[in-house]
Amino acid sequence: MATSFAGVPIFDYEALASVLFFIGLAGAVARRNPLVMLMSIELMFNAANLAFIVFARAWLNNAGQIFAFLVITVAAAEAAIALAIVVIVFRSAPQVDVDDVRVLHG
Repeated sequence: MATSFAGVPIFDYEALASVLFFIGLAGAVARRNPLVMLMSIELMFNAANLAFIVFARAWLNNAGQIFAFLVITVAAAEAAIALAIVVIVFRSAPQVDVDDVRVLHG
């Protein structure tokens, strides 16, 4: 079992992944701007990718890399669809706030 990756212990990579994930979580919960929320969600996806790659390296298999590739494709689709929705919903709005979307439900 590999205990380091490029000379750095695996625990350090996992600590970095968890810090990135919680920064993304705080940004997604605390912010009201949809673009900042999308960037925070992308940061959480990238933290999960880092964890997948590190565990794949530690267990000496490619399953984590395959999952990371799938997460990247889901993140790309999510970003495209979410940005299209943000542009359509807030096209005429001078200020963008996610609480304004609540007005749209009928």
